[in-house]
Amino acid sequence: MNETFDFGGDIVWRPSRDDIEHSNLHAFMQLHGIPSYDALMQRSVADVPWFTDALLRFLDIRFDRPYEQVVDFPEGIQFPRWCVGGEMNIVANCVDKWAADPLHFERIALVWEGEEGTVREMSYGELAAEVCRCANALRALGLGKGDAIGIYMPMTPEIAVALFAIAKIGGIILPLFSGYGAQAVASRLSDANAKALFTADGFFRRGSVVDLKSVADEALADVPTMRHVIVLRRSGHPVPMTEGRDHWWDEVVTSQSPDAATEMTSAEDLLMIIYTSGTTGRPKGAVHTHCGFPVKAAQDMAFGTDVHQDDLIYWMTDMGWMMGPWLLFGATLLGARFFLSDGAPDYPGVDRLWQQVARHGITVLGISPTLVRSLMKHGLDPVRAHDIGALRFFASTSEPWNPEPWMWLFRDVGESRRPIINYSGGTEISGGIVMGNPLLPLKPASFSAACPGIAADVYDEDGRPLRNAVGELVITAPWIGMTRGFWRDRQRYLDTYWARWENVWVHGDFAAIDEDGLWYILGRSDDTIKIAGKRVGPAEIESVLVEHEAVNEAAAIGVPHAVKGNEVVCFCVLNPGHAADAALVAELRASVIHSMGKPLAPRSIIFVSDIPKTRNGKIMRRIARSAWLGLDPGDTTSLVNPASVDEIRQLGANG
Repeated sequence: MNETFDFGGDIVWRPSRDDIEHSNLHAFMQLHGIPSYDALMQRSVADVPWFTDALLRFLDIRFDRPYEQVVDFPEGIQFPRWCVGGEMNIVANCVDKWAADPLHFERIALVWEGEEGTVREMSYGELAAEVCRCANALRALGLGKGDAIGIYMPMTPEIAVALFAIAKIGGIILPLFSGYGAQAVASRLSDANAKALFTADGFFRRGSVVDLKSVADEALADVPTMRHVIVLRRSGHPVPMTEGRDHWWDEVVTSQSPDAATEMTSAEDLLMIIYTSGTTGRPKGAVHTHCGFPVKAAQDMAFGTDVHQDDLIYWMTDMGWMMGPWLLFGATLLGARFFLSDGAPDYPGVDRLWQQVARHGITVLGISPTLVRSLMKHGLDPVRAHDIGALRFFASTSEPWNPEPWMWLFRDVGESRRPIINYSGGTEISGGIVMGNPLLPLKPASFSAACPGIAADVYDEDGRPLRNAVGELVITAPWIGMTRGFWRDRQRYLDTYWARWENVWVHGDFAAIDEDGLWYILGRSDDTIKIAGKRVGPAEIESVLVEHEAVNEAAAIGVPHAVKGNEVVCFCVLNPGHAADAALVAELRASVIHSMGKPLAPRSIIFVSDIPKTRNGKIMRRIARSAWLGLDPGDTTSLVNPASVDEIRQLGANG
């Protein structure tokens, strides 16, 4: 991209001495005599084996058989082998070791609140017992090491039990988004040859029951390997049960023994396949191992969001997205508490989220920019109605910020003293490439730095490092959390990340580093719009649009133009009380021209009821573009709002 980028803004938050000295990151650096974050970054990426070994020790990752070598490269940088010769099951570190510790046995592991207000807690001892019961149930059904088992459930305590139980028996976890339709569920279970599925009779959202079991039944008609379905009673909704295949959770799990052996696994044995949507074609199954994904999750949670054992972290997500397993593995490896909730964050009242923070003493809150924009329209009264004093940090991932909602959350809600730990990476990363942290200052919408151990850079179109301008986000050295490839699709993995420059991971995001060393993620590089030779990231145009009081959300796409190559089309979702008329179109167009220049003026500004996005708030511009142009949008199974695609397609056909 290479154009100079006007980052704008000044530093708005600096850590206090207490922030620094209390932090896990400071403790790690002190342990190794490292004087500064820059020095840590230099050493961690120059000596990957040292950093990885030091990290595993700092996190107290225990091995039944110690590894002989931290990392080996028999097939090159693209396919490293980690913790060579080591044996361990990650559940022994997440659950078993805490339950075996008398000082930790009674400590709370998870807190859950249902939409109807029901609250449940589990100590580490209770969690261990429930995991053992579930593991025994799976074994009684004939399931064991190497068997792929899907999780298609609401965010209840049982979803955590199921995830750890699958790993405990040496199975392969297949997390599935609870909003998937039958085809999406079937394609993923079938691709992994799944033998079992955890689901529920349904769950509550905005006072209504969302049926999961009937969707699962429809999906399983196309999964010939499926043998068993374990169904949680959550909603009380009547559902059909297939004799011999379907089992109620309370009938097959609850009666089991609270003691179960943990299956011995190699450190690099397959732990989990998380499916992500590709730009085209079938979903990609990112492969993760026992010593990979969980370790990176715990690293980022410890060093970025600074979670300690007395913290309660809540990341608003679904188990089908990376941040669901990230939350469970990261929190339990640190011996901390995690919060789960089902239902909507603004139901039964628009203050539900802030009520939860106050009621449960949530200290770290992961929230998306999309949700923040929706909460802004209700003002500060719902926040001020509750004491959120326990909250230490906000955190955010899934999409680029616009400065206005970032500042609203930081300044107005967070009182300019709670940093927003911005976080960007992906499922294939097992967490972050760049992230805020408790040691470094922040500007609006920025990231403090690359994560320790991640050799990140920004390249120009010729593969040279770039500063104060926008380029491709790349990684030039391996890290322990990197995916071990795509499930049954080695070449697609190589083509996706390793094909542009030799031994360089090209992530597919546009990024920039400013003169103060702060990072910015500006959206997917395949979303970039090139107009008469000028490249622009959609987030820049969208930021201008959402600054207008009428606009709640915006998405900008490029559409073909015979002379200029592309023109801009913008989709806007309006706040209540604003008219979608020609006068507003003219105002918004003038704002973009004023901020971006006349060559980047939108050809059209289209008002829609919703914009295609995933459950975790990521705006899917490529799908919006395909729908507008009447093209095949590719894989849309990750969308939380598929009706938005039909709306845009219809508008495009009439436009």
